[in-house]
Formats: sequence, structure tokens, C-alpha cells
Amino acid sequence: MYDVVALGEVLIDFTPNGTNDQGMALFARNPGGAPANVLAMNTKLGGKTAFIGKVGRDDFGSFLISVMNGNGIDTQGVVQDGSVNTTIAFVHLNECGDRSFSFYRKPGADVMLRKSEIEWRLIDECHTFHYGSLSFTDEPCRSAAHAAICYAKERGKLMSYDPNYRPFLWDTEERAVQEMLWALPMTDILKVSEEEMQLLTGESRLEAGARKLMEQGPRIVLVSRGEYGSFYCAACGTGQVPAFRVHAVDTTGSGDAFLGAVHYRLRDKAADELDGLSQEELEDVLDFANAAGGLTATKRGAIPSMPTLAEIEACRGSMTRNRMESINE
Repeated sequence: MYDVVALGEVLIDFTPNGTNDQGMALFARNPGGAPANVLAMNTKLGGKTAFIGKVGRDDFGSFLISVMNGNGIDTQGVVQDGSVNTTIAFVHLNECGDRSFSFYRKPGADVMLRKSEIEWRLIDECHTFHYGSLSFTDEPCRSAAHAAICYAKERGKLMSYDPNYRPFLWDTEERAVQEMLWALPMTDILKVSEEEMQLLTGESRLEAGARKLMEQGPRIVLVSRGEYGSFYCAACGTGQVPAFRVHAVDTTGSGDAFLGAVHYRLRDKAADELDGLSQEELEDVLDFANAAGGLTATKRGAIPSMPTLAEIEACRGSMTRNRMESINE
């Protein structure tokens, strides 16, 4: 039995790595892709996970499979395709460590996954099925992802969704919103950024926006807020859990580490049991997840920078929470 199976993109993140002796920017090859990052955090904590997706039959694709295997992620569901290249993204960081992306994906291998290539057995054998909206941008992966999500939902899996909006991967914002909203009724755990919440609801107020999202299906809505921590809306109520004070150098993968840690802490919960969580229980889960996300931001890259269980517990025991808790009502 797998704790989490994820479907989506795994790709190469070229992240800034200083300059050469002529002052030209250098980039380091790092494994990336939000669904794979989420799994990597879970396995680092001791969970059992598997990935469904496609890479090229090239050096980058082989590298990504090797990294996932090395991080304990089952890759039986990963297809290598010799007719298309592994997807690549260049990461750009500002002075605060916040990142933006330039994708090379027209097409990339991840969007070429076909329904006939899905390893359905992995979904049958999982507790939680996780997906993101980047799988909805293009065919044939769009149809494959829709089929997999419906298949998992029909079999009573705990459903987790991260819309993970990247505007330059969509032809129009309107289509992006339509596609992203499609998955909400299937979802039990929804993780969004404040920007994604506003895009999907038209609401800038956290509680109002989170409630609008919850009304469309999710049992728990989590809004990741960077230095402010995380906001939640669930059957037990709403609230803000503060972040930890860390020196951020690269926020790539921090939100994925946060969600992977949430999955790990909820690995024994069925979907209907989420409604029975008390605020104290849910806030403890999110405090743990905030520590995972914060520690990931202290190093460069996503998967290589994710913390161990011992590091997260040490952080929770010794570091100060960032009490900037403005909820922007």
C-alpha cells in the first residue's frame, strides 16, 4: 500500500549557482516538478510513495528517474519516451529568494503522457492520490489526468490537489481558471497560494476566499502564505498558523514540502475523518508542515533541500515562529 501516489510533471530545474570568472550566470541541474517534490518530502519523512508521469529517453529523464529512485519514490509508473525531450525550467530568484520560472515545454515529455500509459494498479494501491493543474494545460496529458482523477475518486481515495498556477503555460487565463476549477469537486485537501485563491474566487480576503473554495468540494483548504505561514479553512473552523523565522535563499519547493508534510501527518486519515479533526489537531499538522516548508527555503533546489523528520522536530522545538499574522480581512 502506498501512502501517496502522484500524477504530473517531473522536470529539470536549472537553478542559479553563482557566476563564472567572466561574470556569466551559472545554473545547477536540480530535479523538480511539484508533484514529484511533494512525494520526495513524504518519503524523506518515512512514507511510501509512487509517481505516474513521463520523461524523455534522454540523460535528463534518466537522471530524474535515478533521483526519484534514490529518494525512495517508486518509478514503475514513469514512462520514458524517445520522441520528446524531458521538460526543463529555468528558475530565477530575486533578492528575497522568491522564484519565477521560464519553461521549455512546447511540448515537454510530461504533457505527452497518455491514458493508455497510466499504471492503474498504483492508484488502486494508494491511500492518497495527488495531482496538480499543470497536467491540464495540454493534450494528451489533460485527458489522462482527468481519467486518473475520476478513477481515484470512484475508488474512495483521499484526494489532494495543488492548482500551482503558472500563467505562461496557459493560452488564456480564462481557460486556466476553468480547468483548475474542474478538479475542485473531486478534492479533499486543497493547497493554494494567496494569488491562486484570488484567481479562482475573485476574493482577496483569506477567510472569504477559502470558504468559497471549500463550498466547491474540498474538506480542507490550505492557503500557503510564505513568511506569514499558512491559513486553513475546515469543518473545525478557520485559522492562521505562523511560519518559522528562517533565512530564505531559495523558496523553490517550499510549498511542495509543506504539502508533502501534510500528507505524511494525515496518512492514516480517511476522507470523512478530516471533518473530525479539531483545530488543535489541524494546527499541529500545519505547524509541522510550516517547519518543513521553511527549512526547505534555507537551501537551494527543491528535492535536495528537503529536511528530515529530526530536522523538522528540532526546528519546532528551538526556532521562533514568525508572528506576522495579518489575515488581510
